[in-house]
This record gives sequence, C-alpha cells and structure tokens, in this order.
Amino acid sequence: MRKIPIGQDVNPSVIARGTPGMSGADLANLCNEAALMAARRSARVVEMQDFEKAKDKIIMGPERKSMVMPEEERRNTAYHEAGHAILGKLLPKCDPVHKVTVIPRGRALGVTMSLPAQDRYSYDREYMLSQISMLFGGRIAEEVFMNQMTTGASNDFERATHIARDMVMRYGMTDALGPMVYAENEGEVFLGRSVTKTTNISESTMQKVDAEVRRIIDEQYKLARRLIEDNSDKMHAMAKALLEWETIDSDQIDDIMAGKEPRPPKDFTPRPGNSGGGTGGPTVGADPAPNAA
Repeated sequence: MRKIPIGQDVNPSVIARGTPGMSGADLANLCNEAALMAARRSARVVEMQDFEKAKDKIIMGPERKSMVMPEEERRNTAYHEAGHAILGKLLPKCDPVHKVTVIPRGRALGVTMSLPAQDRYSYDREYMLSQISMLFGGRIAEEVFMNQMTTGASNDFERATHIARDMVMRYGMTDALGPMVYAENEGEVFLGRSVTKTTNISESTMQKVDAEVRRIIDEQYKLARRLIEDNSDKMHAMAKALLEWETIDSDQIDDIMAGKEPRPPKDFTPRPGNSGGGTGGPTVGADPAPNAA
C-alpha cells in the first residue's frame, strides 16, 4: 500500500481478514487492482470500496455485467442471500457477516461473505452446528417467502451434510456414537480413488451414523426455519435493500438488524438491464467461494 495514495476509510486489518492464504504477489495484485478501480472512477485516492471490489474480483471473478436476470430470479436471489445473512447475525459463534451481494460472479448468482474476527485453529461443536444452520438459510428463505425451491441451494446442502457427517464420523461430537473415528481413509491415489478399498465398519454402525447425521441436519433445519420466520420483517427489509443497491455491507446489515432504515451506499451504479428498486418478496441464488454461504 505504500506506493499508492490511500483514503482515510481504508482499514488494512479488514482487508487482511478477507485475504487469508494470499502470497505477497497476490496482495500486490490486490493493491494494483484497487488502484485501477479508483482510476476508473477518476478518484484521487484509493478508498475501501476499491479494495473491496478488487478483492471480490480476484476471489470470485469479475462481475457478469452482461447477465440480465428476470425480476423474479433477482428477488429469489435477494431472499436467498438475506436468509444466510440473517442467520449469520442471529446464531451464536457464526463469523461476522461482512457483505451480502446479488451481483452475479463466476458460477454464483449471489454471495454472503463472513470474515472471522480472529485466526481459528480449531472448531467447536457449537460453531459447526451454527454453520449448518446458516447454510440452510437460503433454501428456507425461498420456501417461506417465495413458495418455491431452486437449485441455488445445492452447494449449501453439500457443505452442511459434509460438516454433519464429519462431526459424527471424524470428531466424535455425538453421544450416540461416542469418541471414535468411523471414517475411511479417503485420500486420493494414483489415477483416482482405490477401487478395492475395504471398510471395517459394520452395516448396523453405518445405519447409526446415517441416523445421527439425519438428526443433526433436521434439528438445525428446524432451528433455522424458526429464526427466519420470527424475523420476517428483517428478511423483507434486507431483500428490499439488496434489490435496490445489489450489495450491502456490515454497517447496513447492522442497521437492518436494529430495525433502522439502512444507510445508503457511498457509491452505487446499477448494472445495465436491472431495475433499481424493489419491494419485499421472492428471490433466487446460488452460492460459491470460501467464507461465502
């Protein structure tokens, strides 16, 4: 950052939280992209919004500006992402929700991004259960507010099931099966996985594993649905803000959660082909990326 003029609102610690694993060259590229973003809007200094746009471009790909979605799909996406964000704010031990967007990038129609407040070296049971509930927020929002189901939740289900199965089979986090590892070695071998892989788990034990995974999934799904139904006013407000501004940050999310009118974004230019406003109602969405639900 020393070689570029930085605005007063730039917070390097927030940028660092959102760029885990990046090398020095990656970070240099991030600063260059941010400078280009500022130059495109003829700004004299590089502001935080430029770093955010540059980070999104590097991690999730460029905006698909030529993609024009029908209004019903935009509403579905807005509710889908609002479901993730609301649960991320309500559930204990969830990482703080940093940003929600319905701008298509890569394979994703929308993204809810959470940034951990500090480095994590292990995960406890409550954190993992909260993650499962948050992942279900998108589909539940579609069911409750749009009266439909879409394919946008497929990756959410895959990740939630993987977490629940690891809790049962690898981490000994259930009373029914206790502190024992039931998982097989699933490491890759040359030319694919081993065809002659053997298992030491009985069929009855696997049935118990499946039952425990199903119990965890069902309990967290019910919890997530109850929280979303109890906070329908905040769901409508967040979906409306997403339809109008396409991206909202943590400050605007905090306003909505406090029952206030969200503050307008500093710099908003609607994408061609998408209407600016909208009222609470249906949505659409698919989720990608690390730290994104």
